[in-house]
Amino acid sequence: MKHLFALFFITLTIVGCRDAQENDETPAVNEDQLEEVAFTNYGDDVTADSYIKSGDLTYLFSQLKPNDTVKVKVRTVINEVCAKKGCWIEVPVGDDQSARVTFKDYGFFLPKNSQGKEVVLSGKAFKSVTSVEDARHYAMDGGKSQEEIDAITEDQITLSIVADGALVETYEGADVFVPAPAEESE
Repeated sequence: MKHLFALFFITLTIVGCRDAQENDETPAVNEDQLEEVAFTNYGDDVTADSYIKSGDLTYLFSQLKPNDTVKVKVRTVINEVCAKKGCWIEVPVGDDQSARVTFKDYGFFLPKNSQGKEVVLSGKAFKSVTSVEDARHYAMDGGKSQEEIDAITEDQITLSIVADGALVETYEGADVFVPAPAEESE
Protein backbone atom coordinates (compact mmCIF):
# COMPACT_ATOMS: atom_id res chain seq x y z
CA MET A 1 0.00 0.00 0.00
CA LYS A 2 2.90 2.37 0.80
CA HIS A 3 4.38 1.73 -2.64
CA LEU A 4 1.06 2.37 -4.35
CA PHE A 5 0.64 5.67 -2.49
CA ALA A 6 4.22 6.74 -3.35
CA LEU A 7 3.70 5.82 -7.02
CA PHE A 8 0.45 7.81 -7.10
CA PHE A 9 2.13 10.86 -5.51
CA ILE A 10 5.12 10.74 -7.92
CA THR A 11 2.80 10.40 -10.95
CA LEU A 12 0.67 13.31 -9.76
CA THR A 13 3.78 15.48 -9.27
CA ILE A 14 5.17 14.66 -12.72
CA VAL A 15 1.85 15.34 -14.46
CA GLY A 16 1.40 18.58 -12.54
CA CYS A 17 4.87 19.84 -13.44
CA ARG A 18 4.43 18.89 -17.09
CA ASP A 19 1.14 20.78 -17.32
CA ALA A 20 2.68 23.84 -15.67
CA GLN A 21 5.47 23.87 -18.25
CA GLU A 22 3.06 23.47 -21.17
CA ASN A 23 0.79 26.27 -19.96
CA ASP A 24 3.62 28.80 -19.50
CA GLU A 25 2.94 30.88 -22.60
CA THR A 26 4.71 34.04 -21.44
CA PRO A 27 7.30 34.71 -24.13
CA ALA A 28 10.78 35.65 -23.05
CA VAL A 29 11.84 38.89 -24.73
CA ASN A 30 15.43 39.90 -25.08
CA GLU A 31 17.12 42.82 -26.80
CA ASP A 32 17.92 40.70 -29.89
CA GLN A 33 14.21 40.15 -30.56
CA LEU A 34 13.33 43.84 -30.53
CA GLU A 35 12.91 45.65 -33.82
CA GLU A 36 16.19 46.95 -35.17
CA VAL A 37 16.30 50.72 -35.61
CA ALA A 38 18.48 52.39 -38.25
CA PHE A 39 20.49 55.30 -36.86
CA THR A 40 22.40 58.26 -38.29
CA ASN A 41 25.59 59.27 -36.45
CA TYR A 42 26.31 62.87 -35.41
CA GLY A 43 29.59 63.95 -33.79
CA ASP A 44 32.01 61.26 -32.59
CA ASP A 45 31.25 57.67 -33.61
CA VAL A 46 28.75 55.99 -31.31
CA THR A 47 27.60 52.37 -31.37
CA ALA A 48 24.08 51.24 -30.49
CA ASP A 49 25.19 48.79 -27.80
CA SER A 50 26.22 48.79 -24.13
CA TYR A 51 23.92 51.64 -23.14
CA ILE A 52 21.66 52.27 -20.18
CA LYS A 53 17.96 52.81 -20.75
CA SER A 54 16.16 56.08 -20.24
CA GLY A 55 14.61 54.95 -16.95
CA ASP A 56 18.07 54.40 -15.46
CA LEU A 57 18.83 58.13 -15.79
CA THR A 58 16.61 58.83 -12.78
CA TYR A 59 18.85 56.76 -10.51
CA LEU A 60 22.04 58.04 -12.13
CA PHE A 61 21.12 61.71 -11.59
CA SER A 62 19.82 61.03 -8.05
CA GLN A 63 23.34 59.91 -7.10
CA LEU A 64 25.02 63.09 -8.41
CA LYS A 65 25.67 66.27 -6.46
CA PRO A 66 25.99 69.62 -8.27
CA ASN A 67 29.18 69.65 -10.36
CA ASP A 68 29.70 65.85 -10.14
CA THR A 69 30.33 64.34 -13.57
CA VAL A 70 29.95 60.76 -14.83
CA LYS A 71 30.49 59.21 -18.27
CA VAL A 72 27.21 57.91 -19.71
CA LYS A 73 25.80 56.20 -22.77
CA VAL A 74 22.01 56.16 -22.84
CA ARG A 75 19.26 55.18 -25.28
CA THR A 76 16.18 57.35 -24.95
CA VAL A 77 13.71 59.52 -26.87
CA ILE A 78 14.06 63.19 -27.80
CA ASN A 79 11.38 65.23 -25.99
CA GLU A 80 12.31 68.68 -27.26
CA VAL A 81 14.78 70.22 -29.73
CA CYS A 82 16.19 73.73 -30.13
CA ALA A 83 13.95 75.11 -32.88
CA LYS A 84 16.58 77.53 -34.17
CA LYS A 85 19.59 75.27 -34.81
CA GLY A 86 19.18 71.92 -33.07
CA CYS A 87 22.01 72.95 -30.73
CA TRP A 88 20.38 71.26 -27.71
CA ILE A 89 17.75 68.64 -26.96
CA GLU A 90 15.85 67.52 -23.89
CA VAL A 91 15.42 63.87 -22.95
CA PRO A 92 13.18 62.37 -20.24
CA VAL A 93 14.48 61.58 -16.76
CA GLY A 94 11.69 59.74 -15.01
CA ASP A 95 8.09 60.89 -15.34
CA ASP A 96 8.46 64.52 -14.33
CA GLN A 97 11.99 65.69 -15.18
CA SER A 98 14.17 66.08 -18.21
CA ALA A 99 17.87 66.48 -18.93
CA ARG A 100 19.22 69.16 -21.26
CA VAL A 101 21.69 67.75 -23.76
CA THR A 102 24.21 70.01 -25.48
CA PHE A 103 26.91 68.96 -27.90
CA LYS A 104 30.63 69.08 -27.15
CA ASP A 105 32.20 72.35 -28.31
CA TYR A 106 29.08 72.96 -30.47
CA GLY A 107 30.82 70.66 -32.95
CA PHE A 108 27.55 69.17 -34.20
CA PHE A 109 23.82 69.68 -33.92
CA LEU A 110 20.86 67.32 -34.25
CA PRO A 111 17.99 67.72 -36.71
CA LYS A 112 15.60 70.49 -35.66
CA ASN A 113 12.67 68.19 -36.43
CA SER A 114 13.91 65.14 -34.48
CA GLN A 115 11.45 65.44 -31.58
CA GLY A 116 10.00 62.02 -30.74
CA LYS A 117 12.87 60.11 -32.38
CA GLU A 118 15.05 57.56 -30.61
CA VAL A 119 18.58 58.65 -29.74
CA VAL A 120 21.69 57.01 -28.29
CA LEU A 121 23.88 59.60 -26.57
CA SER A 122 27.47 59.20 -25.44
CA GLY A 123 29.00 61.85 -23.20
CA LYS A 124 29.16 63.21 -19.68
CA ALA A 125 26.20 63.63 -17.33
CA PHE A 126 26.16 66.17 -14.51
CA LYS A 127 24.00 68.41 -12.32
CA SER A 128 24.51 72.15 -12.50
CA VAL A 129 22.83 75.41 -11.58
CA THR A 130 21.21 77.28 -14.48
CA SER A 131 20.80 81.03 -14.08
CA VAL A 132 17.44 82.73 -14.65
CA GLU A 133 18.89 84.42 -17.74
CA ASP A 134 20.04 81.12 -19.30
CA ALA A 135 16.81 79.32 -18.36
CA ARG A 136 14.79 82.06 -20.07
CA HIS A 137 17.05 81.88 -23.14
CA TYR A 138 16.51 78.09 -23.36
CA ALA A 139 12.76 78.56 -22.95
CA MET A 140 12.74 81.14 -25.77
CA ASP A 141 14.76 78.80 -28.05
CA GLY A 142 12.33 76.02 -27.20
CA GLY A 143 9.39 78.09 -28.44
CA LYS A 144 7.80 78.62 -25.01
CA SER A 145 5.20 81.36 -24.60
CA GLN A 146 6.15 84.73 -23.09
CA GLU A 147 4.05 83.82 -20.05
CA GLU A 148 6.11 80.63 -19.50
CA ILE A 149 9.36 82.57 -19.99
CA ASP A 150 8.32 85.28 -17.50
CA ALA A 151 7.42 82.58 -14.93
CA ILE A 152 11.12 81.67 -14.64
CA THR A 153 12.23 83.73 -11.64
CA GLU A 154 14.79 81.53 -9.82
CA ASP A 155 17.99 79.72 -10.66
CA GLN A 156 17.29 76.07 -11.45
CA ILE A 157 19.11 72.81 -10.72
CA THR A 158 19.64 71.41 -14.19
CA LEU A 159 20.26 67.81 -15.17
CA SER A 160 22.63 67.96 -18.13
CA ILE A 161 24.52 65.82 -20.59
CA VAL A 162 27.30 67.09 -22.85
CA ALA A 163 27.32 64.60 -25.71
CA ASP A 164 30.41 63.98 -27.78
CA GLY A 165 28.41 61.82 -30.17
CA ALA A 166 24.84 60.80 -30.89
CA LEU A 167 22.91 58.29 -32.95
CA VAL A 168 19.47 59.51 -34.05
CA GLU A 169 16.81 57.27 -35.50
CA THR A 170 17.08 57.67 -39.28
CA TYR A 171 14.10 59.30 -40.99
CA GLU A 172 13.37 61.21 -44.18
CA GLY A 173 13.40 64.99 -44.09
CA ALA A 174 15.89 65.46 -41.25
CA ASP A 175 16.40 69.24 -40.96
CA VAL A 176 20.05 69.59 -39.89
CA PHE A 177 21.78 72.92 -39.25
CA VAL A 178 25.49 72.53 -39.94
CA PRO A 179 27.62 74.64 -37.58
CA ALA A 180 30.41 76.74 -39.03
CA PRO A 181 33.86 75.22 -38.54
CA ALA A 182 35.64 76.48 -35.43
CA GLU A 183 38.23 79.12 -36.19
CA GLU A 184 41.74 77.97 -35.49
CA SER A 185 44.00 80.31 -33.57
CA GLU A 186 47.50 80.82 -34.88
